[in-house]
Amino acid sequence: MSKESKDIRNVVLLGHSGSGKTTLAETMLFEADQIKRRGTVENKSTSSDYTSIEQEKGNSIFSTLLHADWKNSKINIIDTPGLDDFVGEVASSLKVADTGVLVLNAANGVEVGSELVWEYIEKYQTPSLIVINQVDHDKADFESTLEQAKNRFGSNVLAIQYPLNQGPGFNTIVDALRMTMYVFNEDGGKPEKVAIPESEMARAQEMHNALVEAAAENDETLMEIFFDKGSLNESELTKGLNIALANQQIFPVFICSSVNNMGSGRIMGFINDICPSPADRPAASLENGDSLAPNASDTTSIFIYKTISEPQVGKVSYFKVYSGEIKEGDELVNASNQSSERINQIFVANGKNRTAVQSLKAGDIGVTVKLKNAHTNDTLSPKGVDRKISQISFPPSRIRVAVEAPSKGDIEKMIKALQLTHEEDPTLILEQSKELKQTILHGQGQLHLDIIKYRIEKVFNVNMDFIKPKIPFRETITKVANDSYRHKKQSGGSGQFAEVHMRIEPYHEGMADPSDLNVRKTEVEPLPWGGNLVFLWCIVGGSIDAKFSNAIKKGVMNKMIEGPLTGSHCRDIRVCIYDGKMHPVDSNDMAFQIAGSIVFKNAFEQAAPQILEPIYEVEILCSDDVMGDIMSDLQTRRAMILGMDSEGHYQKIKAKIPLMEMYKYSSTLRALSQGRAKFTRAFSEYAALPGDVQKKLISEAKAEMQEA
Repeated sequence: MSKESKDIRNVVLLGHSGSGKTTLAETMLFEADQIKRRGTVENKSTSSDYTSIEQEKGNSIFSTLLHADWKNSKINIIDTPGLDDFVGEVASSLKVADTGVLVLNAANGVEVGSELVWEYIEKYQTPSLIVINQVDHDKADFESTLEQAKNRFGSNVLAIQYPLNQGPGFNTIVDALRMTMYVFNEDGGKPEKVAIPESEMARAQEMHNALVEAAAENDETLMEIFFDKGSLNESELTKGLNIALANQQIFPVFICSSVNNMGSGRIMGFINDICPSPADRPAASLENGDSLAPNASDTTSIFIYKTISEPQVGKVSYFKVYSGEIKEGDELVNASNQSSERINQIFVANGKNRTAVQSLKAGDIGVTVKLKNAHTNDTLSPKGVDRKISQISFPPSRIRVAVEAPSKGDIEKMIKALQLTHEEDPTLILEQSKELKQTILHGQGQLHLDIIKYRIEKVFNVNMDFIKPKIPFRETITKVANDSYRHKKQSGGSGQFAEVHMRIEPYHEGMADPSDLNVRKTEVEPLPWGGNLVFLWCIVGGSIDAKFSNAIKKGVMNKMIEGPLTGSHCRDIRVCIYDGKMHPVDSNDMAFQIAGSIVFKNAFEQAAPQILEPIYEVEILCSDDVMGDIMSDLQTRRAMILGMDSEGHYQKIKAKIPLMEMYKYSSTLRALSQGRAKFTRAFSEYAALPGDVQKKLISEAKAEMQEA
């Protein structure tokens, strides 16, 4: 029987790689009696991380949907990867979750991956709690980790628990919400509840009072009770904390040792008692500006947040029911492409293990298979219902690589495999670049692209190679040049004749017309690749008929598409046609197109041509101890440092770096920081190449043209 919205809890486990999310998820399932024995990451036997590639690599790569029944709630748990190369899985999971569970490693504190996911928690305004895991580690430091969390995530971070004896002998948790102490035996599981010792009572009471005040602040009735009695009873405290958590006015902190099964049951209890259900969350935003509340009596709308392809199964679609109730046999229409989809089967999942159910109600998360034309970010509703739930906003790419197939026969198969992979992973962008004459992959990092390559070779049986991508340079000029060219061809019958006199000059917005020419017509052509071509027709009299203007301009544009220096696109040039000649019989469009192209090329080479390179603004977040190495590396990449600042206990470096110097930067940064740094990039501008680099580039281009 499907659960009502108020009895559903959708939580997503978040955190840096190695924080113990997968082990915590396994322990939660075990505590809820969903599984009979706990698997381990080392033994490759967890319910999450069930794919062969995750087991081989020893890391979560995909988000995994799990579920457990706890008291009166169904808790859907989404375990996410901690490596920021797979941040797309985090973004899609947070879209459908109602509570975030940020897992921190007590030995390492707030790591860079946690910083990254917190940005998404803030973006989606997701109520969240923090779990400090691995307090049994010999280097565990609960106090330091808690302090780091407060510094980075704000004063709303409030501890509910603390360990009495952290480190290898850890087995005791002081709980300031319940004002009790939990003592575990060596196998973990259900603890013994004992009184808090007198030596700890003052600290526990101080923490309890902070929680009571936070709960009372959000409700006038509770505030009056608090002022009157000085405290709140358990039901009042539960109500106040539920409001505070839902409004992100409190981020409660729990502790556990997931590997020893100590503390996870208390976390499950808090999720059941305090965390918001889908019914407690704001209505979902629709793309037309309207909103949609999770009402099971409304018409059905489901949103696909994740798509994967499995051998022997085909397309597997993970969805959240945003309204109504989805049932086996339902016919729904995709709002994106109007295709009809029949829901033949509905499942709830614990990793690869799926259990068929007949229906799911608003707020619940499930799985279906074999949808024909439905993809990630699609909304499905009954025919005639026009709803599109606002889409997941995936992060922009940070790395690019060119791909090629070993043989021409494999190219089509490779492209098809990449297109299918993009459907599963929207953070992978496939670009067929006519400009660069390469197939370019854009991704989140080198590990991301390496995993894509591995999967395509294993799943699709298609080999492909990564090669260095070409750079989309631009060519322009820096001074004025005049030239002329006569095109004359006679080969029996009608010939070809055209003579064009041309001036070219650097163009900038707002420049005045040439004072020595009579401008009859001005055409400003915004170029698809950026910049402008400005074409001035300055012919006085009938030396060239105006009907040949477009042919000359087309010849110029042909050469702008493949510039004279390296074959790169040209930009920001003004062309003036001020004289020429034509023949009453032999002049035609083709003759003037050829003449226009050649005279432009000749003038371009005399106008102090300049190659421009794309510059990216890069933001790097790293710890103090690796900042020096990162700065030294940036200097080797012709980087211009824009500034440095601190963010929490991390350092932020802002720099402008040429794209041609960023090849494999993701791998370098990971090596320099031992995986404890992250970066984002955004296109900034085109800037002139240094003279020595330009000379080298031109000579390489000439050598390539001669070989061709």
